[in-house]
Order: sequence, then structure tokens, then C-alpha cells
Amino acid sequence: MMLPVWLSKTAWPSNTADSVQSAFLIVTAVCCVLLLGVTATMIAFLIKYNSRRNPVPGPDRENLSLEIVWTVVPVAIVLGMFYVGWVNFDYIRDAPADTMNISVLGRQWQWSFTYANGRQSGKLRVPLGKPVKLEMTSADVIHSFYIPAFKVKEDVVPGMKTHLWFIADRPGAYDIFCTEYCGLGHSRMRAKLIVMPVAEFNGWYRQKAEPPPNRGLALLQAKGCLGCHNVTSQVKVGPGFKGIYGSRVTVLVKGREQVMTVDEAYLKFMITNPDVWVVKGFPPIMPKIPLTEEETGEIIQYIKTLK
Repeated sequence: MMLPVWLSKTAWPSNTADSVQSAFLIVTAVCCVLLLGVTATMIAFLIKYNSRRNPVPGPDRENLSLEIVWTVVPVAIVLGMFYVGWVNFDYIRDAPADTMNISVLGRQWQWSFTYANGRQSGKLRVPLGKPVKLEMTSADVIHSFYIPAFKVKEDVVPGMKTHLWFIADRPGAYDIFCTEYCGLGHSRMRAKLIVMPVAEFNGWYRQKAEPPPNRGLALLQAKGCLGCHNVTSQVKVGPGFKGIYGSRVTVLVKGREQVMTVDEAYLKFMITNPDVWVVKGFPPIMPKIPLTEEETGEIIQYIKTLK
């Protein structure tokens, strides 16, 4: 007998999704049965004990058997649902010993992934059928790492490490979201999970990362700057970089407006002291980005080329 697709294990792309879905369906089924039972009992009582059939109320008598039943049965049901939830929770929280560990860093408003061999990526690539453990932390505020298709979610907190694990059972690309409101760019804090066949993943993993064609652009991507800015003239949370070098902007300095020219000194000051000057019309939310002087210079040189 074929199971419906929504009950079949093959309908879900990971072990965690199957585990969570099974617990959800069991609890939902029990709640539906209880709802139907309570509703049917209420209707039966309304019919049997209405005022036309019983114009004179009769005396209430205790019923020890009934009291035992309605105490024991609900307790057994609640304990059963607790057991189902606990077993599945315990399973999806305790990763096996042979997991591949991947470090995840959340920052406003970008996810970045670092592998054991030092390789970094803006996409989470994992091998098919192998256990993967994500060790997560935040560089600024609280985020929440969520893979809807895998039904796993975990808060990502600055100053501490959290984790989750899964086994991807189906190749493909899956969405990653942040589900903890983390500022104006929260809705754009997305990434992709790429599930690859083992041989293909091993080839990618062992492949030596080629140096980026433009280190300034690579730094903007790696440091999360493109979560708020664009390399075009399009405005996001912050101004676009294209054409900004050499332009004139109005800046709030200690509450007073000043018109300044965007040159190297201006860009360097804005990058290293984001909370001192604020460009008029934009919110004062830029965090301080950990950059060396050399990295700051490379970013500035790249912005200069965006004419």
C-alpha cells in the first residue's frame, strides 16, 4: 500500500524534516481526535440534557469511574505527546560523532560559511547523505538560522556558539533565511544551501580557491557590506557605490549639515568611524567592520573604479 506523499519519508529532503514532520503529524492527529470527541460529547449533552427534556434539574451524583477515566486518559495522552516530542527533539539536537563541522557567521545582513580546510563561501555547500553540523555565532546582533525545507532553526547569538545538524537526503538548492528581526536589512538576509553528490562535493572541497579577480569586491562581499550597499547606483539600506566617488553629499556632523566631497579621506573616515558622520537621508545603523588598513585601502580603490 502506497503512503500519501505528505506521509512518505521520501517527500522530505532531510532526516530532520522527516523527524519533525512525524512528530507534528502525530500531535496534530491526537488534537483532531480530541477536538472531535469533545465536540461530539458537547452536542450529545446539549441534546440529552436540554431544558425541554429535563424541565426539573436532577441531583448531581459523583461517578468515581468517570473521574478516574477523565484524569488518567488525558494524562496518558499528554505524556504520549511529550514522549514523541522529546524523542524527536533529542534526535535533532544530538549530532553523531562523524559529522562534518562547518562554522557559520551571521552579521547584518549576511551569512558566511567557513570549512575545516579554511575555505569560505557565501553559499552553504554540503555532501549528499552525510551528517553536517553547523557551529554558529553572530558578529553583531541576534539572528536566527532557518532552513524551511529541512525544518531546522536555531538562534545565532553574539558571544556564544549554538549548533544544529542534519543529513541532506536529496540534492538541490534550498533557501536559508534569518527569522529573528535584526534591523532594516533583515528581509534580505538570505543564502542558499547547495546539496551536492559526494564526489562532486569532494572535488569542490579539495579544489584550491582561486584568488578573486578584485580583492576590494571580495572584501565587500566577505565583510557583509553588500547586505546594505550595492556596487551599482541603486539605493538599499545605504547608498550605492557606483558613481559615489567624487560626488558631493550632505552629512550630519553632530546634528549639523555639512556638504562634503567623497574622496579617499572621506571614505576611510566613514568606514573606520561609521557612528560619527551620518549621510543625510540614511539611518545611522552601519556597524564597525573589522578591517586592516590594507583592506580598507583595497575597498576604497575598488569604489573609485565604479564610475
